[in-house]
Amino acid sequence: MKNLSNRDKKHLWHPLKQHQTHPESLAIVKAKGCILTDEYGNEYIDAIASWYTCMYGHCNDYIIEKTYQQMQQLDQIMFSDFTHEPAIKLSEELIKILPNNQNKIFFNDNGSTAVEAGIKMALQYYFNKDKKRSTFIAFEDGFHGDTFGAMSVSGLSIYNGPFEDFLIDVKRIPTPNGTNNVEVLDQVSDLIANHSIAGFIYEPLLQGAAGMKTYDAHGLNDILKLFKSKDILTIADEVMTGFGKTGKYFASDYIDTKPDIICLSKALTAGLIPMAITSCSQHIYDAFLSNDMAKGFFHCHTYSANPIACATAIAGIELLTSKDIQDNIQDIIKSHNSFNEHIKNHPKVKTTRQLGVVFALELDTKTERYGGLRDKLLKFFMANGVFLRPLGNTIYIQTPYVITKQQLNKIYKTIEEALDIV
Repeated sequence: MKNLSNRDKKHLWHPLKQHQTHPESLAIVKAKGCILTDEYGNEYIDAIASWYTCMYGHCNDYIIEKTYQQMQQLDQIMFSDFTHEPAIKLSEELIKILPNNQNKIFFNDNGSTAVEAGIKMALQYYFNKDKKRSTFIAFEDGFHGDTFGAMSVSGLSIYNGPFEDFLIDVKRIPTPNGTNNVEVLDQVSDLIANHSIAGFIYEPLLQGAAGMKTYDAHGLNDILKLFKSKDILTIADEVMTGFGKTGKYFASDYIDTKPDIICLSKALTAGLIPMAITSCSQHIYDAFLSNDMAKGFFHCHTYSANPIACATAIAGIELLTSKDIQDNIQDIIKSHNSFNEHIKNHPKVKTTRQLGVVFALELDTKTERYGGLRDKLLKFFMANGVFLRPLGNTIYIQTPYVITKQQLNKIYKTIEEALDIV
């Protein structure tokens, strides 16, 4: 099993990577709790929970056992003609913790396809009502995935540049920051008056790929209220923010006005098996009920509601709602608060921000998203046994909920030491 990194180069094409300038990929052979182990025996603290998925730790014994039990009973069955207990139970458990206007669960494969389904739901919702609406509103710098609809509503051009001529029509607005709320609301009103708006999609309160940027909850609520008053659907992309990361089960729990549609993935299945969900309120679902077959929602993934993935998600929810995990979340928040007080006035730090277990600091220097400084920082972190993946000039932490105080302190110490090389 040695020389995995060299064997990798022969056939594999990695995502978000320029192989011409960055040909190497580190081979990981084991993951447990918060620790990743490479093929040479080196260990790294996974300080971003492997893209915010393994929130209960890698290879969590409880989740593995529940998944194993399901594997012996029912593996895969097509969900178009059949149903099964894991999907039914998951829907019941998920509805208990989702915002109280959500009532229907639609299964997908990943975060991008969860968003894709949400966009298609919104477009067909009006089509079924004999209303043609084709334009979406989204925040600047938002990111919602890599499929074409998801790319369309995303605002980070590094991901979308070659495809912009093929995307659906989207109007972008700034995020409300507490000082520009009135101006943003006026801009939304103008867009509604002059365009046929089908929906508004947003990452509630925290824009992940943009650098863990936070924005004003009151401003968002006012925007959502305006859309509701104009019968325009709202789609909350909680792929990154969902399942406790913001300190509540969902970021939408901080907002009085709830979305019509919610997109979920990542921590949904605790990093063990790919799966995603698009949930919606009853009135969205009702718009697809008809004697006309063509008004049904003809969107399907082969592995929709895979029973093993459903069992994994149920186990994850059981952990999320447990006292131990909820206490751990509060402990991480307190630790981040203390670190923030310590680091926020450092001369190399421009700003800091925190929401729940997500902490980010912005360096007082400019760098490209995948520029030299970012590469230098990444190498420094890995050399010191911490996996942190800077977003441009933003260093962020989003650890598994099971992280120890000692591991957290090592992350903080490594970040502080990294500031010396900036």
